[in-house]
Order: sequence, then structure tokens, then C-alpha cells
Amino acid sequence: MASHGIPRAEGRGEQSAEARAKELKEINQYKRLVDEIDIKVDAGEFTPELLQKTAELLKKNPEYYTIWNHRRRIYANEFRDLASQVKDGKLSEEERQSQVLDIVKLDLQFLFPLLLKFPKCYWIWNHRLWLLDQSTLLLPRETSHKLWTEELALVGKMLSRDSRNFHGWGYRRTVITNLENLDETSMAQKELDYTTKMISANLSNFSAWHNRSKLIIRTLAEQQAEDDERKRMLDEELKLIHKALFDPYDQSLWFYHQNLMCCLDPATAPRTMAPNLSTDERLAYVSEEQDFIEELLEDTDDCKWIYQSLIELAFLQAKLRGLDIEAERRGSLKEWLQKLKSLDSLRMGRWTDLESLLLA
Repeated sequence: MASHGIPRAEGRGEQSAEARAKELKEINQYKRLVDEIDIKVDAGEFTPELLQKTAELLKKNPEYYTIWNHRRRIYANEFRDLASQVKDGKLSEEERQSQVLDIVKLDLQFLFPLLLKFPKCYWIWNHRLWLLDQSTLLLPRETSHKLWTEELALVGKMLSRDSRNFHGWGYRRTVITNLENLDETSMAQKELDYTTKMISANLSNFSAWHNRSKLIIRTLAEQQAEDDERKRMLDEELKLIHKALFDPYDQSLWFYHQNLMCCLDPATAPRTMAPNLSTDERLAYVSEEQDFIEELLEDTDDCKWIYQSLIELAFLQAKLRGLDIEAERRGSLKEWLQKLKSLDSLRMGRWTDLESLLLA
């Protein structure tokens, strides 16, 4: 099995006696290491030795989040000690900054191979953010900015390896926010361009499409875009998603298409990129989308997303007109709902409810 094209380890088969003995030995070593760490933490011995033991344990099991907390406590204690030494005249401020920078950089380096091995472990990402936050708090702005910029490059490489890793996308948003705060300037347009690049490389990228939907609204707001500009943006996005939907079985594409259709519904339009379309404009868009999706249906009659989208558009069209669904369209809707019942039986209740609404 694989996730996003990234191979997973094979399932465990039967073990030989030798392999089982080796595993039991490793389990006992692991338990002893946990006990040693617990004893030192309870005694408040936040020493380099304890730091090394946490590193040993985290290499074996990075999901053990309590150990990450211990590691942060060790560093927090060291940071306080460095500040006290400056206060007592034992260190200069420049020396303190240099030592803090060394600690942050060394631990970021320690995390890198773990991140490559366990790219979807929350605790590794969280610890990196904590280290970078410490750089913002304890180091000059220029130094901290360089670290955050390097981190943006790193997460870019990670997403090149697995472009749909939603952990990585969430982490990227946090890194961008911190860089924007340091620079006091927006990076929304640059990030929007980045989503274009990632979507071009892999259309089936829900995280990139999701990011794009948020960034477009933000970019338009920052540019104080007028309604004509917003309508042009909607047109461009519809062209993009139409081009992508040559593969109509891709769920992420239909989610983005649904997001664009929110511009056409007066109830949801105020929160979209084009909130002020006229009713006539919305009806024109709905008609164009119906034609486009019905063309997809000619070549693909077993894709539930096509039928679902056509049904939603038909109800939206009736809502905009303030009229009942046309008789001709009702016949098609009944056929599409029957098709959905066979293609998506797990949601039978939903399609039955829609059918009842249609008959009413």
C-alpha cells in the first residue's frame, strides 16, 4: 500500500525465533531508556546527558510527545542560564546570542533525518516551530529571519517529495505567517504563485487547491480589487479547473469546483472571491457550467461527481430564478439521482432526500 505515492512498510510476517529475541532485547533497552529519562527529569537534572538520552529515545519513537516536552524543558533551562550569565557579567550579549543560535541550529539539524523518515509526525514539526519561535524571541531579527527563510526552503523540498502532505502544507502556512510578521509585508501573491506551480506539477493536490482558495480571497482584498477584477479572477479559475477536470474522477478537483460555485449562490457569495455578481451573471455562469459538465458526462457515465455537480447546479438555477425546476430538467434529475444511488450507495439517504425534495 502507499499514501500519495509514498510507499509504506510491508506488513509484518511470521518472525523467526532469532528475530523475536532481537525484538525483545530492543524492547527492554527501550524501557530502560524511558526509565532513565524519567528518573533524571523527576530529579530536575536537565543536563547534556539527559538531552542525549532524549535524542536516543526520539530516534526510536518520535511519537512519544512527552519526551519532546522534556527536551524543550532542557533547552528552556539552558536559555535561562545563559541570560543569567549575561546579567552576572560572565557572558557578553553577543556570546549569549551565539550560543543560543548554536543550540537552535544543532537541534534543527538533529530533526532533519527524523523528518525525512517520519514526515507526518506532528511532534517533529511542532518541535521545529518551537525552536524557530525561540530564535524570534531570543535572537536579533536578521538572524531569526534567516532561520525562518531557510525553513521555508526546507518545507519546499519536503513538499517536492510528497506534494500532498497536509502536515507540510500547514507547516508552510505557519512559516509564511512568521516571515510576514518579521518583514511586516504580505507574501500572499507569492504563495498564490506557488500553488499554481504545485498544481501544475500534480493536479490531484487537495492541499494546494485549498491553499489557493484562501490566498485568492486574501490577495484580492489586499489589492482592493474592484468587482470587474474579481470577476476576471473567477473566469481564470474556472478555466483552470475546467482544464484540470479532464480527469473527472479526481475528488480534489470537484471540491475546488464546488468552492467556485459558491460565488454563484447568494447565500455563500459574500465570503467568496466574487461576492457582487448580479443574478443574471450568476445564471449565465450556472448555464455555462451545466453545459461544460454535461459534455463530461458524454464520455464518462460512471463518475458520481459529475451527477452530483449537475444536480447541485439545477437546484441553484431554480433558486436564482425563484422558480420550480423545469420539467425537462426534472426528468434528467431523476435519472441522475438513480445513477447516484447505484454509484454512491453509502449516501443513499442523501440522494433519497434530494429525490423527495425534487418530487415536492
